[in-house]
Formats: sequence, C-alpha cells, structure tokens
Amino acid sequence: MSHTHRILTGDTPTGNLHIGHWVGSVRRRVELQETHDCYFLIANLHAYTTRADAPQDVHRDSIEVARDALAMGIDPEKAAIFLQSEVPALSELTYLFAMLLPFNRVMRNPTLKDELTVKGLADNYSFGFPLYTVGQTADILAFRAHSVPVGEDQVPHLELTREVARRFNKTYCGVPDKALDEDHESLGGVFPIPVADVGKIGRLVGTDGQNKMSKSLDNTIHVIDSAKQVKQKIGKIYTGQDSRQPTDPGIIDPDENPLFQYLDVFVHDEAMKADIRDRYERGDNIGDGEVKMLVADAINELLEPMRERRRQYEDDAVVLKVLKSGTARAIAATEQTLDMVKEVAGTGFFARTLTLN
Repeated sequence: MSHTHRILTGDTPTGNLHIGHWVGSVRRRVELQETHDCYFLIANLHAYTTRADAPQDVHRDSIEVARDALAMGIDPEKAAIFLQSEVPALSELTYLFAMLLPFNRVMRNPTLKDELTVKGLADNYSFGFPLYTVGQTADILAFRAHSVPVGEDQVPHLELTREVARRFNKTYCGVPDKALDEDHESLGGVFPIPVADVGKIGRLVGTDGQNKMSKSLDNTIHVIDSAKQVKQKIGKIYTGQDSRQPTDPGIIDPDENPLFQYLDVFVHDEAMKADIRDRYERGDNIGDGEVKMLVADAINELLEPMRERRRQYEDDAVVLKVLKSGTARAIAATEQTLDMVKEVAGTGFFARTLTLN
C-alpha cells in the first residue's frame, strides 16, 4: 500500500484504555491505519511527570495500554505501536524545541493549566511537567506527521506543535514569515504543519454523569470490563432524572441527560433512537432504566470482539514482540527526521545507526 500522509498519536500509560479513548481517538486510528502511515505512541516517559516514584507501575501500564490498543483493533501489520522511551530522537528534539519556546508560552497552554488543577499539583509540580508539553511537540514532529487524531481537550497541545514547526522552518530552513501552513514543505521546511483530526465525539461524559470520562475520576468503562460490570456502571449513572418514573408526564430535554450522549454514540439504529428521544420528551412510558438497558447492551456489543482480541495478547511476551517491531520502525522514521534537523540546525557532526537487541 502506498501512503502519502503520516499520522502520529498516542496515550500516556496511566491505566487501561476505556470507551472514552475509543470514541475520542482510537476509533479514528483504526480507520486511518487502512489508508495512512500510522505510528501510535505509548508515552511512558510522559507518565513520569506525575508517577516518577512508581516505575514498575508505569512499566506494567505501558504493556496494558498496548494490549488494549491491539484489542480495540490496531493492527501491528498496518500500524506501528512503539515505546517513547526507546526512541532517542524524541528526547533530543524535545531539548532543541525547548529552545524555540518562551517559558511563558508553554505555561499559557490551557490544557496544561487544566491538568495542574485536576491533578491538584498547584505549585508542587516537577520541572518535567511543563517540559512534557514540549515533548509532545517532539513526539509529533519527529515523525513529520501531517495530522493527529486527538480528543478536543488536546487541541491546544497541537497548536503549540504547530507553532514550533513554523518557528523551526522559518529559523533554520528559510521559510518566509508569511508563508501559508500548507506551503511550508514545498518552501523547504523540514516539518509539515500538522492539523488536528478530532473524533466525532470530542468529549464523552463519564459514568458520574458530569465530568469527562477519566481514570483519575474513576468514572470509566474499560475494555477489560465484563458485561456484568458494564451494566452495573451504566446503571449507576446519575442523570438528574433518576427519580422519574416511566409514566411521569411532562416535557424533558434529553440533551440534559448524559444517557442520551451514550445513546447517540453507541446505539446505531437511528429510528429507535428517534423514537426513544420522542417518548422520553413526552414522558410516554419510558424512564432512565429502559435507556440504561439499551445503552449497556450496545456497549457490550461493541466490547465483545475487543475482549476476544485481547485474549490473543494475554501473554506479555506477545505484546512486547509487537512493541519491539513497532519501535524499530519508529526509530528508523525519527532518525531520518533527526538527520534533517541536525543538518539545518548545525548540530550534526557524525552519522549513527541505532539497533534494538
């Protein structure tokens, strides 16, 4: 297959992947691997920004995230899944790109601010925490990626990446200041200016019925959850209408009920969805319980083939073999980029060849 565009995206290993990852990014990755040159990163170095004291947990979770990605449908014959810590060019480019960004610009990143708040770090974060934001630009640009499948909360990170690419191309490659983003490569720039490929559902609400689905908030449905666990979690979703009985009259807006986002995302029968929405609005013999049953059944239908695929990767050695192959491909791609960067930035003196043993 001939690929003309390259894709890079990934996950920080903080625990198992969940259906929020699926609708926000992974589903799109599965689609893109059929038509693009895809690299999917396990960002285990970024995990150290908050878990530097738990290296064994990060190591374990790196394998688990890869296992989940394979279960969700990432095909190692079509896409490279790789480990960030095993690709030296990523750290080298992070250091160089940090010189192109004012510290205040990094700290203005709204996603970074949100993470500091959500994780309760305030002023008690390591120097590496804001540095990982720069590292994300290196992760993307090292592959000279043209687009990045992301959830909507990651778009600010990508905007920083776009700034770095423009600044590098203008500083070291002579690309004119007013050049259009789409012209940077044709004008001699090393890096294309990547664009965000946001999933159809940028933000899936968690099972608490309020916040984005997140492991740190314990409001997730994981790939590894059993059918029974899925039903239990869906059954506990607080909707604000939980006391409403199926025969209660009155017009209620389904869009104010988080269950209807799940219904829209996971139930594919459009006629059924329209009927349920209409009945719910009118209070026509339907309550949250019936909607929850439909949603749980639909999610289990989605997850069952994923559970089956996951059984093929239960052995860590099988997952590590996939990661080693993907990492070798990632090293080859990023070393090529690094050679181009060193040539124009004046940091290249000797050739090198990297291999995995």
